[in-house]
Amino acid sequence: MNRKTYNKLIRNKIPEIIKKDNAIPKISILNDGQFTTALKEKLVEKAKELLEAKTHEEILNELSDVLELVESIATNNELTIAEVEKQKLAKKEKRGGFEKKLFLEYVDEPSK
Repeated sequence: MNRKTYNKLIRNKIPEIIKKDNAIPKISILNDGQFTTALKEKLVEKAKELLEAKTHEEILNELSDVLELVESIATNNELTIAEVEKQKLAKKEKRGGFEKKLFLEYVDEPSK
């Protein structure tokens, strides 16, 4: 039997899916601190996959993962999605959104 190492947070039903393929998963339960870190690491992983996504279906798939993780991180930090949405709107009001597609190349700052 070949062993493939993952060392990453997985969705709840993945062990069952693995077992249906006649493979044997080694699963552990994370403590709260480990879980907090793993959620953030998974968000970075999925954001990188979103960066590589090309098709409409790939983008939709990765965005759904990112949204699931954002919701999980919020819940894990005792935040509601409504609070996150309120903060998003406040930041948009103060700093703007991304609709204009602006890309900052550099800033010339005055000498001190």
